[in-house]
Amino acid sequence: MDKILVQISNILSEAFAECGYDAVYGKTGISNRPDLCQYQCNGAMAAAKKYGKAPFMIGDEVVEKLAGNAAFKSIECVKPGFINIVMSDEFIGNYVRRMAEEDKFGYDATGKGVTVMLDYGGANVAKPLHIGHLRSAVIGESIKRICAYNDYKTIGDVHLGDWGLQMGLIITELKERKPELVYFDENFEGEYPGEAPFTISELEEIYPCASGKSKQNEEFKKAAQQATLELQSGRKGYRALWQHIINVSVEDLKKNYGNLNVSFDLWKGESDAQPYIADMVDKMIEDGIAYESQGAIVVDIAKEGDSKELPPCIVRKSDGAANYETSDLATLIEREKLYAPAQYIYLADKRQELHYTQFFRVAKLAGIVKEDCDLKFIGFGTMNGKDGKPFKTRDGGVLRLEYLIKEIQDAVYNKIMENRSVDEKEAQDTSKIVGLAALKYGDLSNQAAKDYIFDIDRFASFEGDTGPYILYTIVRIKSILKKYEEQGGSTSNCGIGNAKSESQLSLMLELSKFSDVIETAVCELAPHKICKFIYELSNAFNHFYHETKILSEENEDTKKSYIALISLTKDILVTCADLLGIEAPERM
Repeated sequence: MDKILVQISNILSEAFAECGYDAVYGKTGISNRPDLCQYQCNGAMAAAKKYGKAPFMIGDEVVEKLAGNAAFKSIECVKPGFINIVMSDEFIGNYVRRMAEEDKFGYDATGKGVTVMLDYGGANVAKPLHIGHLRSAVIGESIKRICAYNDYKTIGDVHLGDWGLQMGLIITELKERKPELVYFDENFEGEYPGEAPFTISELEEIYPCASGKSKQNEEFKKAAQQATLELQSGRKGYRALWQHIINVSVEDLKKNYGNLNVSFDLWKGESDAQPYIADMVDKMIEDGIAYESQGAIVVDIAKEGDSKELPPCIVRKSDGAANYETSDLATLIEREKLYAPAQYIYLADKRQELHYTQFFRVAKLAGIVKEDCDLKFIGFGTMNGKDGKPFKTRDGGVLRLEYLIKEIQDAVYNKIMENRSVDEKEAQDTSKIVGLAALKYGDLSNQAAKDYIFDIDRFASFEGDTGPYILYTIVRIKSILKKYEEQGGSTSNCGIGNAKSESQLSLMLELSKFSDVIETAVCELAPHKICKFIYELSNAFNHFYHETKILSEENEDTKKSYIALISLTKDILVTCADLLGIEAPERM
């Protein structure tokens, strides 16, 4: 089903062509002056120079050609040459009726057969999720869902930090605390225990303790570096201990990501890339793109025309160790081998832009991916406190994500209990759903690259551009539909009629934007576009609701038309909320 703007543009394009002008000038957009018209075509302005005519003369010809066309309620050319358009109620009604009948509300998905790999999450094993992990998880999950709605085959990988010195630090600290464990006995020949010698709580305490020691005790640091080397060299006891660390951490991470309604298809980590590194770097040297510089192996990535100087990318450090660039390149080799996606999408803090520029350029120089492979980096801004600085706890530490979630859920719970119409248990359950929506919508409604202020009071408000307001609108519609069914009505035999009021027409016009919004969100990988749409759609519905007697409407056909319209509104709001990773409760 063609988008409404395409349908209108086609009509205008045909008129331009019939008047002797290029059909391309018929492209039409939504008017930025809704008080004057619904849509506007500026093609006459663009055509004026090519055809040597005043734009209003061209516009007048096109408008005259369309005179009497039933698709328009009004169409006029205003100087210097803008074509202002108001579509007929029948045209708008027909479009919205088709939306209600079509799969995906008429949106034509274009991604069938295309695989997209998304790298987001970026959690580290043995460490709890903190607020620094929020944006990657929330934005990445939404983009994955948006891509899937376009029929792409999506593969989401958490890409764990599970290799390197942090593992050696944990092993060394454990050895000091529990030297009797069989993992430290190099002569041990039996089966290693199946159960980990620590809980997640102990593990989360061990790492910061070990990290602190390494900064003050050089001997401890050297022991940790040695343990890291032995782990990576395959020492059996350390590998078994490492596997316990992974298992315990992943189980906890899955629970915490699940609390965010975020999931991953793959739980691979940096360790999975290690088998590819040595051969990869050697091949770069053989191919002449990598060379030695001050003991390290580097690749020049600078190109003519770069706006700023870009340093060479180090692919092997002077001590022979790998780094993040090396690991990401080797991970790409594995991903190409196993999945060969058409597009890669990486989400990380925007301050890592240089890393991804280097990584992407080396990947293409080395032939790890084809030159036309779409490697995309989405850099996000920071979540700041009301002081405008990165959000911290009162004592200046980094807040655990589970505590942040609880804070906003408690704020929502208190608001629900202020207008107590549900029991305490239902209020608690509802606050979990609404609190998560408040948190995620508060993040996603901002353009990803921008920093934003985390304000619990604003995010948890049931009014304004917030998650709770969107959910309250959905719940309000659900309540109306439920009452209609309790009165003996059925939504299955209702059809949408033409608008009978300005507020109804405004609601239908907002609904008609759905396909354009989804297409834009897919092309720009922009969840905030969907947030803006559902906020405006919620406003349009609530305006219609306050001006219209829906259930008490005496004309049965009109009532059925209203019910069909708000049912479509609810379905689109729920669909869009799901694309943001947000669920709606039954009551609020």
